[in-house]
Amino acid sequence: MNNKIPKPSLSMALLPIVLTLAILGVQLFYFGDFTPHIPLAAGLAITALIGWFRGYRWDDIEDGALHVVRVGLPSIAILMTVGMIIGIWIASGTVPLLIYYGLKVLSPEIFLAAGMVLCAVVSVSLGTSWGTTGTVGLALMGIGSGFDIPMYWTAGAVVSGAFFGDKISPLSDTTNLAPAVTGVNLFDHIRNMLPTTVPAMLVAFGIYTVVGYTLIGSNDVDFTKIKTITEGLENNFNLSLMLLLPPIVVIGLALKKMPAIPSLFTGAVLGAVMAVIIQGISVHDIFNFMHSGYKIDTGIAEIDGLLNRGGITSMTWVITLVLIALSFGGALERTRCLETLIDAIVKRTRTFFGLQAAATGSAVVTNLVAGDPYLSIALPGRMFAPAYTKIGYSKLNLSRAVEEGGTLISPLVPWNAGGAFVITALGLGIGDGNFENLLYIPLAFACWLSPIFGLIYAATGRFSPKASEQELAQAKAEEQDALDHANIMKKETVTS
Repeated sequence: MNNKIPKPSLSMALLPIVLTLAILGVQLFYFGDFTPHIPLAAGLAITALIGWFRGYRWDDIEDGALHVVRVGLPSIAILMTVGMIIGIWIASGTVPLLIYYGLKVLSPEIFLAAGMVLCAVVSVSLGTSWGTTGTVGLALMGIGSGFDIPMYWTAGAVVSGAFFGDKISPLSDTTNLAPAVTGVNLFDHIRNMLPTTVPAMLVAFGIYTVVGYTLIGSNDVDFTKIKTITEGLENNFNLSLMLLLPPIVVIGLALKKMPAIPSLFTGAVLGAVMAVIIQGISVHDIFNFMHSGYKIDTGIAEIDGLLNRGGITSMTWVITLVLIALSFGGALERTRCLETLIDAIVKRTRTFFGLQAAATGSAVVTNLVAGDPYLSIALPGRMFAPAYTKIGYSKLNLSRAVEEGGTLISPLVPWNAGGAFVITALGLGIGDGNFENLLYIPLAFACWLSPIFGLIYAATGRFSPKASEQELAQAKAEEQDALDHANIMKKETVTS
């Protein structure tokens, strides 16, 4: 069905996207309600209706939506596992221990820069930005609160480091997806991202350091508050270095190339063991904390506000958003709306810079419209690949472009799966009207600087590899196969 019905016109392809964005704009800016679920569900309905008028049946559209949902199911499993980890690592004392020693060891001046580096190291080791954000990132939010650093500054540093690791770790799903859909080698892909990633991280590190010494500084810190927090943690948790065992084991499993979900679940089990042995928590309470999140009343607002969170149920808002966004993206893909848009861009692109800008921009737009980082990498990666070899450039440029427009921009879009997770896991309270915390988006410097460096290289020709003889030969063979297939189909049509 998908191949028999011709692609929609450009205006028809744009129609469901424009209408969905309009409804989303009304919800966010007119009503001031940060719940994008229903506007995206309306977008799914609009796409299905337009597809029905063009000849698609509901079964076909449903199959397209569910196909993309199935692709995203590992992410949903990670979300649930991270929710369990957050609840049980707080109950066990692992997160309180990290906050306690962070307040003791770190200084306000170096906190943002050190926090970014720490998240980057952990994320490279784990291969998951979400796991890093929900564990180490959450602890850093507590330390930042103790230093009286605005939440959006801390969140910006956490996102910069965590998603940097997700971008270049060979254990990351998106890092494996980008070379897979573009047809390049994984480690060649990682090496080709270093010229954009390293400068972006160095600039971000410099900015966070300057901010630490000029806008924050130790003179502005209320050390009475820090003392209150550390004493409150001491009084309510048994703080032992043994509590570092769960994160150490998870990182060790990741370094041995164990898949993310088993590694993270092992961390949740070890956290439960620590909670029983060190904190004396009952098994029934452990089950409750892993499902519904940790609950504590210390009488200290900063501690209670930070530690009362986690559990699978805390991820319900994000999971439902991911499911709806994936379905919407799948419907747009099945009705060939996204294909039409990207085709229109490819046909109007004549230079390498234009091609690189179009590929990056298409990944960004797909992130904005479909709300899914996987689709934003997979779709442009498939559609743009032939255009690169036609002008003599390696598809490594394409894999870098879609990775940066997909992985790195995902956490900067609040209704995207990545952005929704960041807002929920770090407790930014956007749904409660704390819109000032959306400032984490421009303050996540490494995420948006990396694509800019990529475009600068495309304009100057630096770090932009040309296609190898092997790539050109492979592209020629694929083109011949496609031509042979088209001739066979044409003959079968004439015969029938």
